[in-house]
Amino acid sequence: MSEFAEVLEALRRVRGINPFFALDVGRPDESWLPGTALLEGPALKTTIDAIAIRYKAEEPRVAASLFFLSYTARLLSPLTAAGIPIDVRPENLWWQHHPTNGLSVRIDQPRLGPKAAEALEPVVEAIQSVAPVARGLLWGNAMSNIAGALKMVVRARMLTVEEAEERGERLMSAPPFEQAGEFLSFPGEVTFRRRSCCLYYRVAAGGKCGDCPLVK
Repeated sequence: MSEFAEVLEALRRVRGINPFFALDVGRPDESWLPGTALLEGPALKTTIDAIAIRYKAEEPRVAASLFFLSYTARLLSPLTAAGIPIDVRPENLWWQHHPTNGLSVRIDQPRLGPKAAEALEPVVEAIQSVAPVARGLLWGNAMSNIAGALKMVVRARMLTVEEAEERGERLMSAPPFEQAGEFLSFPGEVTFRRRSCCLYYRVAAGGKCGDCPLVK
């Protein structure tokens, strides 16, 4: 099987789990921006500002966290389920942010690429250049989405709990995920608790997530 076909087949196999696992392929219409616009120009800050307004987030770091939480959910959910390193570097992405529908992301070419952490690192750096948000918090958001994806993959009976936790533990054995959190023992379910908080509780109608370290 060619690389092109392998990636398309992997994406097709997982897209039905739920909408976060549906990663489309190909160049979209002119309303979309290239992924490189996340790294240079005003688009990233404009989007984070729009998120702050939508969620009534007074602190820029809160809106920046929400952006990366959404961004990584749409990329890491299908990647985690597929189990192969699909290329999600900014240069192989298209994205747009709609005031009502939020963030949408798609890949340009169905091909293999570097590990997720390497693909996400430039975006982490770009976010930190426009908002005072901690790296550990951002990588915690990414790992939280990976753990959430593993939970859904188990519910879809594509992996056992043990297989899912092994995949998650393997990710957390190396930077930047090694301090992100821990998997907790819970029969029949993937359960994760992160070490940082995504700050969602600081928006007007927010609350604490199920894997939040602040939940007692």
